[in-house]
Amino acid sequence: MRTQLTASTVIMALALSGCANMSETQKGTTKGAAIGAGTGAVVGALAGKGKGAAIGAAVGAGAGAIAGNIWSKRMEEQKRQMEEATQGTGVQVSQTEDNQLKLNIPSDISFASGKADIQPNFRIVLDNFAATLKNNPNTLVTIIGHTDNTGSDSINNPLSVNRAANTRDYLTARGIATNRFTIDGRGSHEPLVANDTPTNRAKNRRVEIFVAEPAPAQ
Repeated sequence: MRTQLTASTVIMALALSGCANMSETQKGTTKGAAIGAGTGAVVGALAGKGKGAAIGAAVGAGAGAIAGNIWSKRMEEQKRQMEEATQGTGVQVSQTEDNQLKLNIPSDISFASGKADIQPNFRIVLDNFAATLKNNPNTLVTIIGHTDNTGSDSINNPLSVNRAANTRDYLTARGIATNRFTIDGRGSHEPLVANDTPTNRAKNRRVEIFVAEPAPAQ
């Protein structure tokens, strides 16, 4: 097992070391493929047994490379547009390590405490976001809802899912295809900060939106 895992590390290191003279798009493609390849190699190694483990690692690496995301000029432009559209709102826009565009939307503009109804200020953000999705139709969107630790899991878990679902439904009502979305709710289980003050609890009540442009199959 150690041999296969070491091999996956080498795959990622070699791929990432070649990024120095690449464009941003090329870097994004390489990083996404490397992360996918490394993950795929680990999965393949775990799935393989005996002599087949090495083969499993190689197959997993290939599948992982195909599954990587790219950071294209379209993604960079979408990030720029969302940064402009959300300036001063508290929404955080960033690029993740696996080349996804991430919008972290705090509770003061997204949802009232204990509610899943979209607030007016959040609609403005989503309207702008829908426009960028129309300009980048090959992307896939993951929406994850979160709550603070007030209340039990029986309340918070479905509440977090409902927040994600309502966000998706708002976007689909503006012409974004339903099959581009995946939603999930994490309840109170992934806090950003300790739930020890009202301010911190507000930070943990949030919606995270991820946009990925999958690398084309080789």
